[in-house]
Amino acid sequence: MLKTLYLGILLSMLPLGELRVGIPVIIASKIGIFNAFLIGTFVNIFIIPFVYIFLDSVHLELMKISIYRYFFNKSIKSIRKKVHGAVEKWGFFGLLIFVAIPLPGTGAYAAIVGSWILGIDRKKSQISIALGVIIAGIIVTLVSLGVIHGFKLI
Repeated sequence: MLKTLYLGILLSMLPLGELRVGIPVIIASKIGIFNAFLIGTFVNIFIIPFVYIFLDSVHLELMKISIYRYFFNKSIKSIRKKVHGAVEKWGFFGLLIFVAIPLPGTGAYAAIVGSWILGIDRKKSQISIALGVIIAGIIVTLVSLGVIHGFKLI
């Protein structure tokens, strides 16, 4: 039970899957549906400032390494394209909706990197992303319980 819980927490923190994978795993740990939602969502929101810190400091040093620079620049094109359209059209709410719809590539990490690249106000983007994570957490929890059908989470 604890191993499953810890795995779910870790998955909620990682960019591949985030809470879309973390919440179902936490639910499987049998700590309760509401607790699973709270933990998975909190952990995914918790990483937001740390990703900004990474982008402002460690990332700049890693850009000196050619392989890192290659993969970062390659992934940035896709992220910028996805985030820019939503933000340009809807602003604060566009970023929120981008994160709230639990599809691959639309989580907190992509929104943070996209807003960082586009130079969006950090406080506003953090609030928008956090609200989007909460909505995504609700959707993922409801899909995991079978209440909502038709979403493909992964």
